[in-house]
Amino acid sequence: MARRRQIYEGKAKILYEGPEPGTLVQYFKDDATAFNAKKKGVIAGKGVINNRISEYLMTRLSEIGIPTHFVRRLNMREQLVREVEIIPVEVVVRNIVAGSLAVRLGMNEGTPLPRSIVEYYYKSDALNDPMITEEHITAFGWATPQDLDDIMSMALRVNDFLSGLFLGVGIRLVDFKLEFGRLWEDDQMRIVLADEISPDCCRLWDMKTNKKLDKDRFRRDLGNVEEAYQEVARRLGILPESGPRDIKGPSVMQ
Repeated sequence: MARRRQIYEGKAKILYEGPEPGTLVQYFKDDATAFNAKKKGVIAGKGVINNRISEYLMTRLSEIGIPTHFVRRLNMREQLVREVEIIPVEVVVRNIVAGSLAVRLGMNEGTPLPRSIVEYYYKSDALNDPMITEEHITAFGWATPQDLDDIMSMALRVNDFLSGLFLGVGIRLVDFKLEFGRLWEDDQMRIVLADEISPDCCRLWDMKTNKKLDKDRFRRDLGNVEEAYQEVARRLGILPESGPRDIKGPSVMQ
C-alpha cells in the first residue's frame, strides 16, 4: 500500500498512519535487538515470518473471545491494526524457569513452575524495563485496578490457549511477553491485546529436545536463528517448506 506518515519506530516494528481514522499500519522489520538494544543485528526474513505468526495467533485468540488490536494482514510485512493507547506495562507470563527469572532467583533454567506466574515490567528502554508491582501500576496511574483485573484474566487465558496450541505442534511455551492498550469507541473504553505475538517475544522450546526456537538463539549466539523462526511457522502450518520468500500475499482475514 502507499507509504503513509510514520507515527512511531520501535526496535522491531514501525507504525504508520492508517488508511482510515483510528487505524495504523504496523510494519515488521528484520532488525533484532537484545538486552535492551545493547546487542543489535538482523535476522533475514524475520519481519515476514513474525507478521504471519502474529496474524495467525491474534486471529486464533480473537476466535476464543480475546479482544485484540489486529484487523487484517495487508502484505508480507504489514498489517492493519486499530490505534490504541498503549499501557506502559509489559506483562510476562512464565510457565518454566528461564531467562531473567533463572538469574534473579538462582534457579536452574528449565525447572517447571508449580503454577504460571505473571510479572509486570515498566515499559522503558532507558530504565531497562524495571520489574514493578500492581501497587506501582495503580499508584502511578498507568492502569486502574479494574484494568489490571482485565489484563490478568486475559493474560492467563492467552497462556492457556497458546500453551495448548503449541503443545499440539510439539513446542513448549516457556514464557512470553504481552502488551495491552486502551481502545476507545464512542466514549467507551476497553482493554485489548496489542503489539505482536511471535518468537521475538515468546520462549519456545522443542518438546523432545528442548531446542530453542526463539530469539534466545540470537541473544546467546546459538546460530540458525532464521531456521528456528521458520520452524515455528512451519509447525503452525503457515509457512511453505521453502521459506518466507515463497509466501503469496496478501491474504485478507475476515
